[in-house]
Amino acid sequence: MHLFLRLMGYVRPYWRRLVAALVCMAIFAVLSTVSLGMILPFMNVLFDEQTLVAGDAPALEPDAPASEPGGDLSLSVVGDLPSVGSDLPSVGGLKEKSKARILAFFASGTAGEALGKICIAFLMLFFVKSIFGYLQTFLMVTVEQRVIRDIRNALFSHLNELSLSFFHGQRTGQLISRITNDVMLVRKALVATFANLFREVLLAVLYLGLAVWISWRLALITLVVLPPIVLLMVLIGRRLRKRSARLQERMADITSTLEESIAGMRVVKAFGMENYEKERFFRHTWSYFRTSIRLEVLSAAAGPLVEYLGVVGVVIILWYGGRQVILGGEVSPDWFLVFLGSVLSALQPLRKVSRANNDLQIGLAAGGRVFDVLDTEPSVVGPVDGKVVEGFSDRISFEGVHFSYGTGGDVLHNIDLTVARGQVVAIVGPSGAGKSTLLDLLARFYDPTGGRVTIDGVDLRDVDLKSLRRLLGIVTQETILFNDTVRNNIAYGLEGADDKEVIAAAEAANAHGFISAMPDGYDTEIGERGVMLSGGERQRIAIARAILKNPPVLILDEATSSLDTESERLVQEAIERLLRGRTVLVIAHRLSTVRNADRIVVLDEGTISETGTHQDLMSLEGLYRHLYDMQFRNDQDERPGEHSRDE
Repeated sequence: MHLFLRLMGYVRPYWRRLVAALVCMAIFAVLSTVSLGMILPFMNVLFDEQTLVAGDAPALEPDAPASEPGGDLSLSVVGDLPSVGSDLPSVGGLKEKSKARILAFFASGTAGEALGKICIAFLMLFFVKSIFGYLQTFLMVTVEQRVIRDIRNALFSHLNELSLSFFHGQRTGQLISRITNDVMLVRKALVATFANLFREVLLAVLYLGLAVWISWRLALITLVVLPPIVLLMVLIGRRLRKRSARLQERMADITSTLEESIAGMRVVKAFGMENYEKERFFRHTWSYFRTSIRLEVLSAAAGPLVEYLGVVGVVIILWYGGRQVILGGEVSPDWFLVFLGSVLSALQPLRKVSRANNDLQIGLAAGGRVFDVLDTEPSVVGPVDGKVVEGFSDRISFEGVHFSYGTGGDVLHNIDLTVARGQVVAIVGPSGAGKSTLLDLLARFYDPTGGRVTIDGVDLRDVDLKSLRRLLGIVTQETILFNDTVRNNIAYGLEGADDKEVIAAAEAANAHGFISAMPDGYDTEIGERGVMLSGGERQRIAIARAILKNPPVLILDEATSSLDTESERLVQEAIERLLRGRTVLVIAHRLSTVRNADRIVVLDEGTISETGTHQDLMSLEGLYRHLYDMQFRNDQDERPGEHSRDE
């Protein structure tokens, strides 16, 4: 029920359309019941006309002219009915009075005229019914699609607000499956609740209500089968929700495998792993197939079982009601025919109610997966009244910082580091030493588990998050570009940047030359993740993006790691121009790029082992000297990766 109420919260803004749709459904259901009642005048007019033709008409007054075949039916049909004011039992009298009024309208005039009235009434009735049927569908579709749009938007917005730690424990394909497949199944719950459950339950109630009105004794036999039907739907519904949740997990596995295989197709082909990837994908589709079959078999069983229970009631009615008609009991043949039609008509809505309940359970299972994401709280939250910073005047400090990802021991231990405004500080060390993690704390992608990071003495946890990140220009180790034009990738995050500024940034990053040589220049589409560019070209566009942002603090995380010798030289020139007047923290694998840094900090196993200038550290003959000698051997001018080339 909690899941259902949460889902209804997304329907609330569109309650006017929903109410209008429900009204149309109610009118549609009433007209459907009335159309069933039209059997009564048709059968009476038809059989009374045949009676007249056979000469078995009721006796008339001596002076009254005999009716000719095809003549006036009003006397033959209505004349022997009780008058409106006669004493009758309350229910039976009401039925007879209603019958008298209906027949008095349709049976006046000749038989042909009466039949014409009935046909016209049928046409008008079904025309109006069709209009309301269309309106209910149109209104419900607009509500459903608006709700689905809102849920998708809320889900994507929330994903953008979550901290990076959330994404470390998630597969991309699973998150895509939540937004696409699961949300589409949530629509099933909406359709089942309103378009099916409400309408079909109302139809069943009206049909059964008509049956009760005709004969409550016969209707009571029908209602005896309802409790088993309801119990059956509840039991099947519970199992369906569990199996549906498993099915969505299998679909998420398929989506994840598909996303990973396509994104890593270069590696797949390079290592000849096509068959392995096929087998992995086939295993997931086979698992989905088995789970889906079990779900569909269970779902399919509900309809026939419900229908069979209904047929049991109908057979009992046929036996008992037929005897009442034969023995001249409380129900006349024409009323029994309408009663039987109403009971049979109720079977179809009951079967649809069972199917709608199945869809509702499947939709709620998917909704639970969606709300699991929406209920996840970001681990890094900006303060409500955080201090807005436009820059900093003094220093950035790491004070006794400890950090752990929560899956093991500390990644950083007791880090004390101060970066003065305008300094270029290089962070070096072996892989896994915690270099990237240290700078992630400055961007507040994570919060330290101990100690604090400050800017001009203010704890970053007290600083407005957006204003903090506006201070930073970041070029990550993994170059992230979007399936868009070169211009839009460089100007990403800066609305209103003009062409001159974009070109100037590209020139500063030594990227203008190869961009101009592209087919459409700055308007060239570079493909997903910049697949149309070489590694060095992607890196230079990322650097141009950081240059255009013009931040007071620049973070370079292995910014030259993907470059060949020539590209590295070009980018290094751009970086040297960019460093002027800025505070820079740079993580470097190639130590040749940081020899001119104001200070070099050496991290080893999460702690600061050495700090100083290049010359200072070389003279210490510690870890930095060891790393430097490993890269350059005895020739300090040799550049590593000299034989690598752009793609």
